[in-house]
Amino acid sequence: MSELRTSKSSELFRRAQRVIPGGVNSPVRAFRAVGRDPLFIKEARGCTITDTDGNQFIDYVGSWGPMILGHAHPAVIEAIREAASRGTSYGAPTELEIELAEEILLAFPSIEQVRLTSSGTEAAMSAIRLARGFTGRDTVVKFEGCYHGHSDSLLVKAGSGLATFATPDSAGVPADFARHTLVLPFNDEEAVRETFRQRGDEIACVTIEPVAGNMGCVAPRGGFLETLREVTQQHGTLLIFDEVITGFRVSLGGAQELYGIKPDLTCLGKIIGGGLPVGAFGGRRDVMERLAPLGQVYQAGTLSGNPLAVTAGLTMLRLLREIDPYGELERRGAMLERGLNDAAGEVGIEATINRVGSMMTTFFTTEPVTGWDSAKQADTQVYGKFFRAMLDEGIYLAPSQFECAFVSLAHTDEAIEKTIRAAQRAFRAIEG
Repeated sequence: MSELRTSKSSELFRRAQRVIPGGVNSPVRAFRAVGRDPLFIKEARGCTITDTDGNQFIDYVGSWGPMILGHAHPAVIEAIREAASRGTSYGAPTELEIELAEEILLAFPSIEQVRLTSSGTEAAMSAIRLARGFTGRDTVVKFEGCYHGHSDSLLVKAGSGLATFATPDSAGVPADFARHTLVLPFNDEEAVRETFRQRGDEIACVTIEPVAGNMGCVAPRGGFLETLREVTQQHGTLLIFDEVITGFRVSLGGAQELYGIKPDLTCLGKIIGGGLPVGAFGGRRDVMERLAPLGQVYQAGTLSGNPLAVTAGLTMLRLLREIDPYGELERRGAMLERGLNDAAGEVGIEATINRVGSMMTTFFTTEPVTGWDSAKQADTQVYGKFFRAMLDEGIYLAPSQFECAFVSLAHTDEAIEKTIRAAQRAFRAIEG
């Protein structure tokens, strides 16, 4: 274990704090939850990232999920370069938008039409507006620990950065907005049924991360998603799957393919841009046709369908379809999970590892983690020690207990074995 060089990152952080709130453009990047200052990244390639001080790390953040093929995949980079030579933005329709939409529809049978956006937050916000417009109802059901972007009505007991800073609600969100959002425990079928018994005819939609990725990785219990589909259909409520993280990550057709559930609307992001800013929402044709210019639900975006993002995403999705990486990603994810479990057990560290395919979280608790109540029992102080020890070992993890690690096709067996050996030393350092 060696001490990192940090002089350049430290200077950049001092500069950043003068001109950017908190010195970062997204809260979890501040590293406050893991007890140190952030590193500033200079470049990334394959499964590694390099910071401004020249430290190189095996990266398990992967830009928070989209880098399934690894960083700077040659085919994606070349496609972006070629697209940029034709201009970076038109604000007008392109053939590429149609091709990306067709690729999405091919992978997701539940999606009959899709609208591109510039971010996952925008996709989730727009899907809920559409659900309200379609049903004529105001109430939204979401689940504790699930994050759907930072639009006002959804910042109620969300996960991710909010969970990290123990802030269940955000200042600046009017109480009138929040009162239209009902928050239920994740994986609690009875709470869902009881809520619909009492208020089912008021509920426009249920929105959920089918595999939670923003309180750490938490899988749905058997029957939970089936219950959501059953009660929403009974009450004329739309079911929205937020697959910004899971779409194309856990399978080509996302979590809905993995678990065999067909939602009414789906939100996508990250991966469909190949690492560039993009989002999308889509679903049943009769619902989507309520959007302007066909219907009365307004949604727009100057950079929606940006040619660079669409080109990167289209290249990525076609490669995923061609190589079908999901069996290999499962194998590599399982290899890392076994190694971390064994390393923790060797020194008596209390840890529970949740994994779905190539996304996983190491929770520092002995109890099963099935929702936010159990996730928040994890020892965040121990996670901070583990994060810092792994960073010193050249392993870059999410700077929060309540986020996922992501394995890519660029993570070779050698890189995973190196990570496991680093974890063995890190766990010993924590225990010592």
